[in-house]
Formats: sequence, C-alpha cells, structure tokens
Amino acid sequence: MGTVRAVCTSTVKGVQKEEAPYVDLRPAWGIEDDAHAGPWHRQVSLLSFERIREFNERGAGVANGAFGENLIVEGFDLKSLPVGTRLRSGDVLLELTQIGKECHAHCAIYHKMGDCIMPREGVFCRVLEGGRIAPGNPIEIEG
Repeated sequence: MGTVRAVCTSTVKGVQKEEAPYVDLRPAWGIEDDAHAGPWHRQVSLLSFERIREFNERGAGVANGAFGENLIVEGFDLKSLPVGTRLRSGDVLLELTQIGKECHAHCAIYHKMGDCIMPREGVFCRVLEGGRIAPGNPIEIEG
C-alpha cells in the first residue's frame, strides 16, 4: 500500500502546479478545474515521492507540483507498473494509461539540472470512478 503525499493542480497547461488541500476527480474527465482534465487518456499525472526526493538530493530543489504532476505517491515504483494497472484511493479508481512522455521543449528543471525525471518516471491515468483525494490518503493497487 502507498500513500498520497501531495495533490497539485493548475488551470493553465505548461506551468508548475500548485499544492492543494484536496482534489475532486470526475469519471472520464480528471481533476476538477485542472488544465489537463478532459476526455482523453492523460487525465491525471502521477510521480513517485521517492524519485522526487532522489532528484532533490542531487541539488534540484524542486517543490511539489514543479514537474506538472497532479499526485505525488509514496510506496510504488510507478514506472514499473504495467499499463492497465488500477489504483484505488477511497472512492477514486484510476487506470494507468501511459508510462512516461516525450518532452518536446526542455523545461526550466532540465535547464538547471541537465535532466528532468517526468518524461521517464511520470505515469498517466484516466479516472474510472470519481471522488476526493487528499494528502495522507492511502492508495493501493486494485487486483
């Protein structure tokens, strides 16, 4: 079992997301009022707390949401989960649809560090069942 460490949103694409006390997710849509919500396969982005911590230990100094991630999750190597994996946090059920992404324009993090973990460590999900997620909530692989 894992733990949601932070939830982040933004109303505009291409910017860092801001931490929030909770997020509300809608089925087949994503996070309410988030720029990436919509009827597509990348409704919610997740990044591993452990990978962010390791990156920061190399001197990155990035805050939660800096990579554009919606959910920071501790306890899973997210990129090792197969597409189709389902993750449950309370009422919310997510389905993993994509691992990693192509980075078309190097972000400020890449320019500072010569690296960015989101393209290889980030995963994306669609929302199958909606509800609310907040930091501290448990999250588990549903089998």
